[in-house]
Amino acid sequence: MSPSDTAWQQLISALHESGRKAALAITGGGSGAVGELLRVPGGSRLLIEAQVPYDELALAAFLGFAPAQACSSDTAIAMAQSARARAAKLVPVGTDLVGLGATAALVSDRPRRGEHRFHIAFANAAGPNFTGAHCTCVLAKGRRDRAAEEDLVSHAIVLWLARACEVAAPSPRSLIDADEHYAEAVLAAGAAMDTIDRLLAGEFDRVTVQPDGQMMLSAPRPGVLFPGSFNPLHDGHLLLARVAEELRQQPLAFEISVTNVDKPPLAGETVRSRLAQFAWKSPVELTRAPTFLEKSRLFPGTTFVIGADTAERLVAPKYYGDDELRMHEALEEIANPGSSFLVAVRIDAAGRVRALSDIPVPRRYADLFTEIPEHRFRVDTSSSDIRTRARADGGRAVGNS
Repeated sequence: MSPSDTAWQQLISALHESGRKAALAITGGGSGAVGELLRVPGGSRLLIEAQVPYDELALAAFLGFAPAQACSSDTAIAMAQSARARAAKLVPVGTDLVGLGATAALVSDRPRRGEHRFHIAFANAAGPNFTGAHCTCVLAKGRRDRAAEEDLVSHAIVLWLARACEVAAPSPRSLIDADEHYAEAVLAAGAAMDTIDRLLAGEFDRVTVQPDGQMMLSAPRPGVLFPGSFNPLHDGHLLLARVAEELRQQPLAFEISVTNVDKPPLAGETVRSRLAQFAWKSPVELTRAPTFLEKSRLFPGTTFVIGADTAERLVAPKYYGDDELRMHEALEEIANPGSSFLVAVRIDAAGRVRALSDIPVPRRYADLFTEIPEHRFRVDTSSSDIRTRARADGGRAVGNS
């Protein structure tokens, strides 16, 4: 039964006595929560039903639509809402109902490219402005076998159900190690935050947006990443992306950090506007990683596409508070997991062509940087040039140049 048999039994008994009626929907892992709830006498006072729509067709039938991704917070929320709506047809009007949805991606008999994770949500009617809450957890790969991950998710579901039933219980965070990621959020009626809002609020560090607009929290990490503000995106960016893909023989994603070292975070409207430029063109990683050190922690082993001006800042102590040791520590940490930089030529403010060969890269980091030959890529137009022309033209909208 565990974590502590006596305390655990008391918690489940308190759930049974909470006065709530619950309906559960669980997929991908954690179905042991049902057994945990029924192992203690009195389960019929709490549990209306439990569904395990494990196959993708079963999940689509349960939800009434095929989710963009089976294991996501959005899917867990939809499962919770569906579970509650179904349960409302099975009990008298006025019953204090809780719908809980849980979805997990755990150890499999095949190597899993994405993260081991779970998402749990509940939907209830405990108050006029309250509809539910959800939690997300990313587990360390290889730390537990399938049975241990199943047990962890099962216990997390019970603890999250306790939250829904207003029964005092630890957070699911108490089940994981300090270095594993955990986040939770409340969803208010009529004001549920979307994924971008939740990124801006700090709930996530990374959101992957596919060319068709699908948003994913645990997509495989790209091998090549092109960071920038893309204000606006122009043809030079798209050409550089294509050249970088050809040189690395890997698909590329663009990256926009919603936070900045010395500026306020981007507004939600701004993020959505810049994101719209990439529709049906390329995947985009939205992150909260303004520096390359932080980006390398989110995307270890990735090749970053940058201009020579950015490469120059990366090896200049003045950009590290005039602390050369800090510069070396940052570059070492970036290099250790195998990250690297592809460097394109840029035109500086004086109109001079700047290339990697013009930058005094310390010898020990020479292998960290690779120059993109000028004959493969050189575009002298920049986003700032386009913005300047737009202002000169009276602020008219300017498309990709």
